[in-house]
Amino acid sequence: MNAILKYALKCASVPALVVSLAMPAQAGVNLPVHKEVLDNGLTVLLHPNKQAPTVSCRLFYVTGSVHEVPGKSGLAHILEHELFKGTNKVGVTDSIADAAFMAREDSLQALIRPARLAGDTATVKKLTAEHDSLLNEQRKLFVKDELWGAYQSAGGTGLNAFTTDLMTAYIVTLPKDKIELFMWLESDRMQNAVLREFYSERDVVREERRMRYDDKPTGRFFETMNSLIYEAFPYRVPTIGWPSDIMNLTREMADEHYRRYYKPRNAILVLAGDLDTASTMEMVKKYFGNIPAGEAFPPITVRDPEQVGEKRFTQVRPDAPNLYSLVFKTAEVGDSSLYALDIAEGVLNGRSGRLYKRLVEEEKLAVSVKAGNSPNKYVSEFSVMVSMKLDADVAKVEKIVWEELERLKNEPVSERDFQKVKNHAYAGLIRSFTDMENVATMLAWYEMYGDYHIFLNWADALEKVTPAQVQEVAKATFVRDRSVVGILKKNR
Repeated sequence: MNAILKYALKCASVPALVVSLAMPAQAGVNLPVHKEVLDNGLTVLLHPNKQAPTVSCRLFYVTGSVHEVPGKSGLAHILEHELFKGTNKVGVTDSIADAAFMAREDSLQALIRPARLAGDTATVKKLTAEHDSLLNEQRKLFVKDELWGAYQSAGGTGLNAFTTDLMTAYIVTLPKDKIELFMWLESDRMQNAVLREFYSERDVVREERRMRYDDKPTGRFFETMNSLIYEAFPYRVPTIGWPSDIMNLTREMADEHYRRYYKPRNAILVLAGDLDTASTMEMVKKYFGNIPAGEAFPPITVRDPEQVGEKRFTQVRPDAPNLYSLVFKTAEVGDSSLYALDIAEGVLNGRSGRLYKRLVEEEKLAVSVKAGNSPNKYVSEFSVMVSMKLDADVAKVEKIVWEELERLKNEPVSERDFQKVKNHAYAGLIRSFTDMENVATMLAWYEMYGDYHIFLNWADALEKVTPAQVQEVAKATFVRDRSVVGILKKNR
């Protein structure tokens, strides 16, 4: 089961549906979706569903760490934070005085940067104190969290934002009679965002990175793993940014990026719930139709060279869990081979899966294990992750993992196991369709990948996979010379 669907199942709040073994061969999904692209490039997807008097709203900006140049990693992530600070109309009582404060603060930061590079700590300390004094005065103009509060006052739930390699998402679910508030706030944020408190927020992001990556046992492990999986492709760059880059980001850099790219041609607007398609489209055009298109990102032409051999690394630290991680790169989302790898994942995964039975139940080498087929744009991954017991023999764990991968190559999956995996996948898919927050997220995510129909047609494509195809794809994918192995060990 692919990673995005698993995200949906994790978020779903309704019970799973029972799916019969006698499911019809054609398992395509008939989910009504209205798609329209405005003249300025904004992609709009609407799914009417009256099961509850609410509408789940998603605005995806198709910009993430893949679009960042060296020296500016973390730019999309800090903009995710900054776009909650407000606009010329939201979050401030006097926008003219606000702009004057920021101009003076920017001037001070322009003096702080060369002083820091020169090691002039006295000047840095003096100018920073002056900057912070100005900021404290500026804060008297702020209406703190006004955008957030407007959504909450209107009955909004699930308000959040997140950034990935490929996009930045702003999400909320509102009562059906409040979706015009979403249109007003988000169209204003698309045009008029003001990047207030940038340098203090930069410190917040640096601390977030320290907590989530630098000081967390698995943080630097997975970051290092990622840099081995991808040699040239920008998936190797952490979305949160490298520490040195974060501390050298400027408000001017972020503002330029926002002004150029956080615009309709790089955005996907999705609404799912109790809505009328015609009147909602009129509202979308009223609020977003006249916004300038913005610039397109340059195409991502870099690709990794062919891997020349197995890559391995071991990290040892006193607070580490014992982990074994094995990763293979696979084709990009939409490629037919990924459906066969979904079957392989299902055979290996879960408490009834082959890896759990061997490593946890029989050999008692692990406390948990999971296989994951994770489709992505440009290039995808298939991974195996084993949480080992402290006294586990890593070599034995690895031997068993490879035995099960070789078994997928050499033995056809039994019809019973094949159907069990498909049934479980269908049940999960149907379950995901009962929650409009999941539906809205899925539609936006797969449209970002290139076409939301990939999601709707997934079950039908999975139904067509044969045992022979699973073997063929396993042989092509699970190759030692194309693998990346990471071992995280607790030193004793």
